[in-house]
Formats: sequence, structure tokens, C-alpha cells
Amino acid sequence: MINVALVGCGRIAKRHSELLGDEQIAGMRLVAACDLVEEKAQAIGERYDVPFFTDMDQMMEAVPVDLVVVLTPTGAHAEHVIQLARFQKDILVEKPMALTLEDADAMIQSCDENGCRLFVVKQNRFNVPVVKLREAVEEKRFGKFVLGTVRVRWCRHQHYYDQDKWRGTWAMDGGVLANQASHHVDMLQWMIGDVESVFAKAATALASIEAEDTIIVTLKFRNGALGVIEATTAARPINLEGSISVLGELGTVVIGGFAVNQMQTWAFEETLPGDDKVLEEYSVNPPNVYGFGHQAYYEHVADCMDNAKQHLVDGLEARKSLELINAIYESVETGREVFLRFLPRKCPLGRTVT
Repeated sequence: MINVALVGCGRIAKRHSELLGDEQIAGMRLVAACDLVEEKAQAIGERYDVPFFTDMDQMMEAVPVDLVVVLTPTGAHAEHVIQLARFQKDILVEKPMALTLEDADAMIQSCDENGCRLFVVKQNRFNVPVVKLREAVEEKRFGKFVLGTVRVRWCRHQHYYDQDKWRGTWAMDGGVLANQASHHVDMLQWMIGDVESVFAKAATALASIEAEDTIIVTLKFRNGALGVIEATTAARPINLEGSISVLGELGTVVIGGFAVNQMQTWAFEETLPGDDKVLEEYSVNPPNVYGFGHQAYYEHVADCMDNAKQHLVDGLEARKSLELINAIYESVETGREVFLRFLPRKCPLGRTVT
């Protein structure tokens, strides 16, 4: 069995603890929980009958752990991953891996030096229709890419941001792009390829937060394709969609639903056996707001740990989308097109704004 411990017992920890504590992942089990707020750690500890802690060093020394899962606020990811790497156990961290490129690089280096693998959660890559889309990309069914778009039209009322003081701050969280849309940014780049440049505009339309709740981005990919990112948490009164569209010279695929979970268009110039069944077979209703990819993601992690396989999203792979997010914020702040690779100068993400 792979013994798993949680560090951070906030909102997202509910999903992780359900999967691990209820033993929904073959070969994995929850063995401990830790949070600075004792009541949060206690709630998970008592529900799943595991020890709970307020000090993660004490937890790592007291409990046999094979994989430690970091679910703390994004702005604290780097500090916690680097501190945990000293124990030379594999580490899984929620998205995004960090807020600054410097922090991401420090996390990667620390894990490398201590011989522990760094897994970064990108569960939407494991959504059933997304896996099918990626298969078409790898089979080069699109030919020349023309346009790729993602849309996140979600609803987050003020009470969501008021749950914790760090939410919506530049220093610890960022806005809709860095938080809710980070999965979709990752998917767009994973499907279409490396980005050459970005130009973005953002607004804080309805939420009382430091960062943005609405953003639009145009992208130019190195292969010549264009892209659009549209993201907001100001949809009212409910979540509307989380979607991706890929258009090429030989075909089009659109995945919609509110969690990139419904195959809506699957059309190619050349029809292959099974194409007529894709819309029916590759749409699955997710069980909760986080979608359904976490279980498949954990199963992937267990397979990698048990069989020494290369994991799909390591620190270097996750850094790609983080650099893109930083470039987008740089464009918002400067009002200019930003070319990648680049060094952030105006990007407020991960910084204390005065």
C-alpha cells in the first residue's frame, strides 16, 4: 500500500480525503492529515480514523508516509514542498504548482536534490473526452492547427472569496486565470503546442478582491495557430461552462459541459471506425464541482509509483503553463503583447501589492 498524508485541510481537501480515506484508489490509503487550524485537520482525522497534526514535520516523523499531498494556499506551495522534500518522499501538489517562476524552479530543484518525485495535479487531462481529444492530436487527425479556444464561465459569489483571507490576493492566490482557469490554460497548450506570444485584458467586475475575476486573452502559437482564453467567475447565477475547442484543417473537436466533460463536436474530413459513437461514449457527468479526473489522476500516480513509470505532469511540465499564466498577467499590467520566453517584470502574481 502507498501511504498518503495530506498537508492542508481546506476546501479541496474534501475531494482528496474522500478518494483516499474511502479507499477508492486501489493500492493507496490515507494515513494522516495536517493543518495549522487544528479543527480542520481533526475533522478529516476523525472521519477517516487517522492521526491529525498541526505541524507537518511532526507528522512526517511520526507516521510512515510514501506520498505527501500539499493542498495549502497556492502562495505557500513552494515553502511547503521545499520543506517536505527533506524527508525524501514523493510529493503531490495541487494546481497551480506555484505563483512565481522562481518558486517553481526552487521546488523542482529541491525535489531533484532530495530524490523525490514531484507530481502536479492536472486532473482534467484525465477527463474521458479530453483523453479522446489528446488521442486525435497525437494521431495528427487535425492536420494544421487553426484555432484553439478555452472558456471558463463559472460563478463564484463574494462569500466564496470571503471564506479565507488569502483568496483573490496577488500574494497567495491570483484571480480566475491563476486559480479556476489554470487547468484550461494547461489543456490548451497541451493540445495546440508552445505559445509564441499573448495579449490580454482583465477586469475585477463583481468580486471585491485584489486580482481579476474576468479575463480575455489572445494567443499566437509557434506553429502559427491562434488561440483565445475567456475566463470569469462572474457568471450569474450558476456555473455555465468549462470548455475547449480545437479547430484544424482536417477536423474540429469541441468539449463542453461545466467541467470539460461533454463531447459536443467530433468531426473530421476522414471518418474512422468508431467516430460515429464518440459523442455518446465520451461524455460523462462529473460527480462534483471538481469534475471526475481526480480519481483517474491518483490511479496514474499509483501506477507511476508502483511501476517506476514517468508521470504525465511533473514539475517541468507544470512550469510551462505557469510561465504562460505569468506572461498573460504581464500583458495585462503592461498593456502590451508579451513574447515567451520572458522574465516577469510587472506581473503581480505571487507579489505583495501595496
